[in-house]
Amino acid sequence: MNLPRQEPASTILLAEDFDDTRLMMKMWLTKRGYRVIEAETGEEAIAAAQREHPDLIIMDMMMPGMNGLDATHQIRQYQSLRTTPIVAVSAYGADEYRSVAIEAGCDEYVSTPFEPRELAELIDSLLASRSSSDAQPRHLER
Repeated sequence: MNLPRQEPASTILLAEDFDDTRLMMKMWLTKRGYRVIEAETGEEAIAAAQREHPDLIIMDMMMPGMNGLDATHQIRQYQSLRTTPIVAVSAYGADEYRSVAIEAGCDEYVSTPFEPRELAELIDSLLASRSSSDAQPRHLER
């Protein structure tokens, strides 16, 4: 009997220091079919990204120790992670902060609170464009 081949679940690295937010987002992402790796600090996010090579990273910008901006910048130094989409998440909604996140190497910026449907569409879009193209990383196209 030949069963249809199932694609492996996309892996998302969720870097978030606030336990309740991380738990809620992990449950939401898992329910959507993603494999979720967690990190509570920027340093943990860098190590997990190097070890796991996730398909997408959701990066909280304000974490203790190394913040999300610095972690993103460091992640982008690794050739194997240069095309991994990174979505910055922060309570700061100002346009200036969005541009700082993009300059640090993030592909997109989401201000909290966010609409789950919009984040889902953004994740789906980034993963689809990553799998369908070997083009230059989006954050370098700007």
